[in-house]
Amino acid sequence: MAASSRSAREAKRRVQQMEAKRELRKEQDKRRKRDNVLAIGAGTAAVVVALVLQLTVFSSNPTEDEYAAAQAGLTTPSATPSATPTSNAENIPKPETAAGKTFTGELKLNSGTLGVELDGTAAPQAAAVFKSLADQKFYAGLSCHRLTTGETFGVLQCGSKAGDGSSDPSFTWGPLENTPQDNNYPAGTIAVARSGGNAYGNGTQFFIVYKDTVIPADAAGGYTVVGKVTSGLDVVTKIAAAGLKPGDNPADGAPAEPVTIDSFSLK
Repeated sequence: MAASSRSAREAKRRVQQMEAKRELRKEQDKRRKRDNVLAIGAGTAAVVVALVLQLTVFSSNPTEDEYAAAQAGLTTPSATPSATPTSNAENIPKPETAAGKTFTGELKLNSGTLGVELDGTAAPQAAAVFKSLADQKFYAGLSCHRLTTGETFGVLQCGSKAGDGSSDPSFTWGPLENTPQDNNYPAGTIAVARSGGNAYGNGTQFFIVYKDTVIPADAAGGYTVVGKVTSGLDVVTKIAAAGLKPGDNPADGAPAEPVTIDSFSLK
């Protein structure tokens, strides 16, 4: 009887903990609609806080099976949660299509044109993905939804299909490639945005570093550097100089003037 009572109390405690985590996740999901899948903040201290929050919320939340099991007073879930993928789906271009190649082209924004270069030697999987998306004219008409203006954190992030920073669950890939060992991303860097703590959480989004930036690695590592801006970086610095739309974070949000992609071409 005593053992049964203890089991009931333990099950109730577990349910309460999971309910709290589920509510926290709901709040975090709301923020993700405004924020992005890139786990970085405006400044080194904000970056660390954002990374801790993201890892805590998205790595420790219960699955629906675990929650149902706890409600039933069980100590283990009824099904094993799916593991983080370690390979890509068939809709992801093969790295062999870009390995050893250099792709050059233009990223035309409504505010100016950037010359770009992608490195298929250092990041063959990423180069293959972005070459394929560019060839499909995927980026035409999409926005650059996020701008950061921190002292050591300046990026313009683009390529969300929905335009709000959310990722496309049908198009995620990995692994990480060519990630800076010192967490430094020099001005002109083009890198791949991804979901926090997930080496296979890359998608269609990328970010352009317009001033030397520090982005601490998370549990999965750093962010794949796929290429660089070869000309026109001043287009992005002018966008940054125009500032942000008013929001919760004075150094991280949407550009004051909407930024859209007219075209992205590579050859």
